[in-house]
Amino acid sequence: MIAALVGLCGAAYLFFRIGFHAIVDAAVSVGWSGFALLCVYGLANFALLGLAWLVLASPVTPSRAATFCWGRAVRDSAGDVLPFSQFGGMVIGARAVMLRGISGSEAFGSTIVDITLEMIAQIAFILTGLVILVVQLPGLRALPMMRTAALGVLIAIILVATFVLAQRRGFALLERIARRFLPAAELAAGEFDQAVNRIHGQPGRMGAGLALHFAGWLSAAFGTWLALALIGHPISFWGAIAIESLLCAARSAAVFVPAAIGVQEAGYAVMMPLFGLPADIGIAVSLLKRAREVALGVPVLLSWQIAEGRRALFPPTLRGRIYD
Repeated sequence: MIAALVGLCGAAYLFFRIGFHAIVDAAVSVGWSGFALLCVYGLANFALLGLAWLVLASPVTPSRAATFCWGRAVRDSAGDVLPFSQFGGMVIGARAVMLRGISGSEAFGSTIVDITLEMIAQIAFILTGLVILVVQLPGLRALPMMRTAALGVLIAIILVATFVLAQRRGFALLERIARRFLPAAELAAGEFDQAVNRIHGQPGRMGAGLALHFAGWLSAAFGTWLALALIGHPISFWGAIAIESLLCAARSAAVFVPAAIGVQEAGYAVMMPLFGLPADIGIAVSLLKRAREVALGVPVLLSWQIAEGRRALFPPTLRGRIYD
């Protein structure tokens, strides 16, 4: 909560310092058609990341593809719209696919591995952006933003190492603890461990998931490129990759700030002048992204709540008796 308040105050200060009217004018210049195009891009990104999750959980069928794409939309919407960190969104996303018949062990096991692959792809994406930035603007190596990027990469590497270690050793330990102190939970812990090990035993699927997640990070850069083009301040796609990669690093360094409030705005405001654009254009891009997240996230979260309500009113056993 404190982190969110600090971030909100930081964002408000940027709006005041840069100029509210300039930011809003730039944001609304895209028009309704431009904003609709950004929303279509957002839906396509949900689908791409949902497929990256799906390939870890065989079999791959159209109905399961719809389930995991929706679950990914719920995960991201919860992290972007609700006052949770990204970790809260991950739990809610796994819960969402369970409402559509995916077992708890498969939902959470595949989520853990999917998050790991996404972070590995993020590290590769950030490093790609840093290389582009150093090649295009070699005099920027000593900027504070570069140090922030290095810190973000370090944090991401630590998180990945922690996740991998937990997948290799932690869940087996959890199963032994459950067997000793909570016998009723032993079966669930064992199934969870088996689900993770089953995914790790399919390197082809993990490789496909990693490739799709790297494509997802490139897609995030495309979203920045598209927003700038719609505002009327286009840059090269390479520049968009550099901007988005450093922003990803900053978000990683502030992983516990809900929706990266303030962090995202500051990142865009700092990065845009490096490519010849004013800071207010960066804040306008952030504002458009926030608006798109709300426009897509609210209906997605409402659909999740409707699914939760149906589950509460008509549990699977009761629903089976009603329809029989």
